[in-house]
Amino acid sequence: MEFGPDHRAALLEVLTWRRDTRHFRTDPVAEDTLAKLQAVMDLAPSVGNARPWRVLRVEAPDLRAAVRANFEQANQEASALYSGAQAQAYQGLKLAGLDFAPVHLAVFTDMQPAQGHGLGRQTMPETLRQSTAMAIHTLWLAARAENLGLGMVSILQPKAIARLLETPPEWEFSAYLCLGHPEFQDDTPLLHRAGWQENTPTRWISR
Repeated sequence: MEFGPDHRAALLEVLTWRRDTRHFRTDPVAEDTLAKLQAVMDLAPSVGNARPWRVLRVEAPDLRAAVRANFEQANQEASALYSGAQAQAYQGLKLAGLDFAPVHLAVFTDMQPAQGHGLGRQTMPETLRQSTAMAIHTLWLAARAENLGLGMVSILQPKAIARLLETPPEWEFSAYLCLGHPEFQDDTPLLHRAGWQENTPTRWISR
């Protein structure tokens, strides 16, 4: 298939308007839409076709509360690493959408998948983690194309989350995702607007 200017423009728009969403409306996401997003993860690239991502949909209120408590603890510990004006700036950031996002997804990487038969990861086992990251990014773009927002909660204690969700020992915690309808849409990252950190340009360095 040949892609034309309209395809390229649409892709650029999706990339530009993809945000790490923190502000969600509480109205539910249609199950047929979630089914489409689940299926689109199958299109993600995967080294050796290992398909190592494992996704848990966290719905039980007690589990969500425990994740929220873990976030609070981890966030307090992270906040203590900053001082002065930077500490004040950190405390003013909204760093998670846990309270309002209708869909919570815990993503793990199976570090011993049967799929792929080890192809492509004998010398670089980290490619399993990279494959999971690409699946998450694929989901992120697909969600944005459905006019949904997705946010990654990175301020969590991985081993505690794995214990909480009772995952197999070979599953490594990769990401906790919040998914839902964004309160607002913005083409500027929140950390830019908050003055925390703007993008630095990507450079390709010749050797």
